[in-house]
Amino acid sequence: MESAYLRQELDCFICLNIYRDPVRLRCGHIFCRVCIDRVLDTQEGSGVYTCPECRAELQDHPVLEKKRKLCNIAEHVRSISEEETQIFCSYCVLFPVPALRTCIKCEASLCDIHCKTHNKSAEHVLIDPTISLEKTKCSIHDEMLKYYCTEDAACICLSCCLIGEHRGHKMESLDEASDKKKEKLRNVLQKLTTKREATEKRVQSLQERRREDQEKPAGVTETVTALFRDIRRQLDDLEKRVLNEISRQEESVSLSVSDLIQQLQIKKDELSRKMRHIEELCNMSDPVTVLQTPDTGDLCGTEDRERHDDQVHGVGDLDVGLISGKLHTLYDIITGINVWVYVQGPTDILMDVNTAGDNIHISDDMKTASWSQIDQNRPETPERFQDYEQVLSTRRFSSGRHYWEVDVSKSVSWSVGMCNASIDRRGDQSLIGWNNKSWCLDRTGDVYSVIHDSKGIRLSNNIPYDRVRIYLDYEAGQLSFYSLCDRIRHLHTVTATFTEPLHAALCVWDGGIKISGENQKLGEICLETGDIIGR
Repeated sequence: MESAYLRQELDCFICLNIYRDPVRLRCGHIFCRVCIDRVLDTQEGSGVYTCPECRAELQDHPVLEKKRKLCNIAEHVRSISEEETQIFCSYCVLFPVPALRTCIKCEASLCDIHCKTHNKSAEHVLIDPTISLEKTKCSIHDEMLKYYCTEDAACICLSCCLIGEHRGHKMESLDEASDKKKEKLRNVLQKLTTKREATEKRVQSLQERRREDQEKPAGVTETVTALFRDIRRQLDDLEKRVLNEISRQEESVSLSVSDLIQQLQIKKDELSRKMRHIEELCNMSDPVTVLQTPDTGDLCGTEDRERHDDQVHGVGDLDVGLISGKLHTLYDIITGINVWVYVQGPTDILMDVNTAGDNIHISDDMKTASWSQIDQNRPETPERFQDYEQVLSTRRFSSGRHYWEVDVSKSVSWSVGMCNASIDRRGDQSLIGWNNKSWCLDRTGDVYSVIHDSKGIRLSNNIPYDRVRIYLDYEAGQLSFYSLCDRIRHLHTVTATFTEPLHAALCVWDGGIKISGENQKLGEICLETGDIIGR
């Protein structure tokens, strides 16, 4: 009893065997070093470690304290247990010889030599060495177990078959029943092996995913840190430029005013001199002298006063418009950060062929729309555009931030944008941009415009438009258009209140346009122009 209790106290909680190289956690529980290392490895990356036995939490990787004395005790008990379980030949009495087989009939274990000289009759059945023969005999008739009752799933003796409670039941020999069970077990083993392999693959996949997830925040953090560092640097530069501009204008205004004051002071002195001369004439008693003095009426004219007044007004104040223009780029900075920090990749857009006009061909992957002279002979349905070569996306958006990109380099007349799901499908009001339910970036020849409700805002045609991006912030009510060619450039942002789900919309009058799906990196913002640059 004491040996069994000691044996139980030396069992590892994880593998349930006697300790091998035991170590202790801070909470006091002891495990095999290999067992606890395996458990801690699976917990790595979760941010917290727990004891398998008491679930105590540890923030850092635990320091494993080796128990040397306990290790020696465990090794000693293990060696004793192995000796106790070893079976020796029953006939080798002078010194112990390991048994090779056990005879059920004789209830004796035999070494290799005694096996060769043992009775060869069928009654003397030899099995693997064992000290427990009770399980090989019938507990009722004390006879050898020879048959297997398939109805009761029990091993029975001959008497059980003939006169016992299993009489008349279907029987099989032990070997036959054992082979059948082994076959079932092999099938189960095969299934379990397959499941284990699938589980291992899943574990490997999750471990790989965990590694990627651990690496991704580091990369994004580095990118965002670099982005904001550059933004702060450019903001400092912008501040210096604005302050220098204010100082320059202040100096310019000050010099102009000082110059004018000097001119007016000279004029004042001149006027004072003339006033004294006039006063002298007024005080003279000789009328001849007074009359012979040249006329001084021009001294009271208004031309010089008006000219000087104009100069005073012409000096002006600080050029607030110029300064405001420089500061206006701050809005673009904030908008750009909002877009590129929170939007990670493009939304997958597929075209809905059920909405496509009859002269627009949709590719098999639902990504390319091409104008076609050949009528597609599509059935007229309420959702199909009847009068224009347009198509909507299968997906609709009613919340969140999304963007999608289009390659329009193969067409010179197109429109791309978004529209309400309730847009008309026939008539003039069905053309995207030419109603109050749609917004689009349009190209007609060399003219580029953002159009909504038949009103267009013309854009510069000096910017490449081969690839464009449409960005939607549904809650903020913003729809923005960008050029993605030599650099990412902000073209225009429409502000609206979206009350219905939106679809991506395309219209093509010649050639073809294709929805692209390349991931973009976070962008940087040029404070000089407000453009978002880099990919």
